[in-house]
Amino acid sequence: MYLEKLTVARLALLEQGIPAANFGDRLAGAFGFDRSSAQLDPGGLMAVGSRRDNVIAAASYIAEQGYGWFQSLDIANQCFDQADRQIIANAHTCPMFPGVVDSLTLWQQQGVKIAILSAARQRSVERFIADHQLQSLVDVAKGSDQGLSKPDPALYLLTCRELGVKPEHTLMIGDAQGDITMAKGAHAQGAIAIHWPGYAQGNLVGTDATIADLQQIHCQP
Repeated sequence: MYLEKLTVARLALLEQGIPAANFGDRLAGAFGFDRSSAQLDPGGLMAVGSRRDNVIAAASYIAEQGYGWFQSLDIANQCFDQADRQIIANAHTCPMFPGVVDSLTLWQQQGVKIAILSAARQRSVERFIADHQLQSLVDVAKGSDQGLSKPDPALYLLTCRELGVKPEHTLMIGDAQGDITMAKGAHAQGAIAIHWPGYAQGNLVGTDATIADLQQIHCQP
């Protein structure tokens, strides 16, 4: 999958620039990446953190090697940019889970407004929407680099204002703790955890329900 390949590329580039003993292994642990199985922790930094979160984590480990903070940030950003050029996100490398488009289409036909709130950068969110031709299904899309990011409830409240709906009339469906915490902080009507097939089940606190398929959610007119 895309995130696993991106993590491997980031680690390889960072290790090339910082050839310290165990540097890559320690950083992999910080990212929530198991090198032996090439698996990401579903609640770990790479899986749910923003790019900025990951850059800061990488820069912290670089700074441990005697580099200044701003130099450490610059090294981390350069390696991340290079990894982005090596591992391309598209409809093939970032596929949709089965049934998602069908559910979004049905909800839209029933008058539901749909928003995407992501830990990815805005341009990545917009590219994902374009790659999967979701433009007609998504009313608002927000990345983590627009001034607010999860789990800040202000992001949820801003999205509700742009959708023209009250938070207490909305439902959050998420696969990370930040999703649930954000929705609860904004007083959403409900926060549902979804555990996608093939991924380890995380222990999300504060959820109102847990599902494995979007089709388990039924809208009533």
